Amino acid sequence: MVRRLAIPLIFLACSAFMACGDKKNQPEPPPMLVAVHHVIAEDIPWPAEYQAQAAGSRAVEVRARVQAIIEKRLYREGEFVKEGQQLFQLERDPYEARMQQAEAQYDSAEREWKRVRPLYEKNAVSQKERDNARAAYESAKAELRQAKINLDYCQVVSPVSGFSSKEDVTPGNLVNNNSLLTYVNQTDPMYIDFSIAAPEHMRRRNLAQEGRLAAPPGNRYRARLRLLDGSMHPVEGEVTFIDSQVQPATGVIKARAVFPNAEGVIMPGQYVRLYMEGDVLKNAVLIPQKCVLLTQQGAQVMVLDAENRVSTLNVTISAAIGDKYLVDSGLRGGERIISEGIAKTRTGAVVRVSRSGDGPGQNQPARK
Repeated sequence: MVRRLAIPLIFLACSAFMACGDKKNQPEPPPMLVAVHHVIAEDIPWPAEYQAQAAGSRAVEVRARVQAIIEKRLYREGEFVKEGQQLFQLERDPYEARMQQAEAQYDSAEREWKRVRPLYEKNAVSQKERDNARAAYESAKAELRQAKINLDYCQVVSPVSGFSSKEDVTPGNLVNNNSLLTYVNQTDPMYIDFSIAAPEHMRRRNLAQEGRLAAPPGNRYRARLRLLDGSMHPVEGEVTFIDSQVQPATGVIKARAVFPNAEGVIMPGQYVRLYMEGDVLKNAVLIPQKCVLLTQQGAQVMVLDAENRVSTLNVTISAAIGDKYLVDSGLRGGERIISEGIAKTRTGAVVRVSRSGDGPGQNQPARK
């Protein structure tokens, strides 16, 4: 019985000894392959993108200036009208009659003034008669001028060039002085209204005070526009207004850009994407967001030394610019940080670099 049990035990012991020998002879796995990003400090443009809405640079109400009946509408609703183009014809007869009456009164007063003036110089009439004749003449002259103005108001013209709106009152109706007839929206140039978040505006201002951000000369920001169909507006605009106060209800700062729109590509009320350009980050360090580990101790990156050994470095990040973070402290430029393979890498390990990163101005390492 002892002899039968001894043979299997010896076999098992030999198998275990051979297995230990095989493990000692196995080669160690190669270092892990990682991708790295070469950190560079350089001047980088910092554009901003906003949701915006187009509006006519002048939205004018066309109103009647006299009381009269509308005889005709002389434009097609919604079409482009030019400044000075007649839009409505009001009834002229009553104002032509008043014009003729004013002309007769003026002629009479003028003749009387021409008769009295030489007589006064000869002391043939009193100064009171002379003053009354002159007052009557000046009053008739003013009445004639007002009659001409009212007669001209019977032709309602467009005060600006732009796209007309629908009529508010149809022909045949009586309109009073100041009655609204239609609208005209001037669309060249076109206003693009947008809002800047107050924290973003404050961040840019603080960076400028620290000397890390340079504004364009004269704070004249360029603007580009993306339309609803995804195409870019062919003409560049300019930001002409940034408010100096925050809107209490929304926490934003109102702003406006102006774009030429001679072809009428941009329509009032249209939603667009506006890109404001001009700010430049000075000697800035930007790293891809995928390089950053957000931990309870703060933001960290994995840095490689000359021997490709991994170490962890704490960094301070502020703004997100596209798919990158702006680094305030921790990196100065020249470092190599891991961009791919972070999850499988540990501090102190030696790794192999497969390729270099994905930032602007990054050089691929030379292959040996």
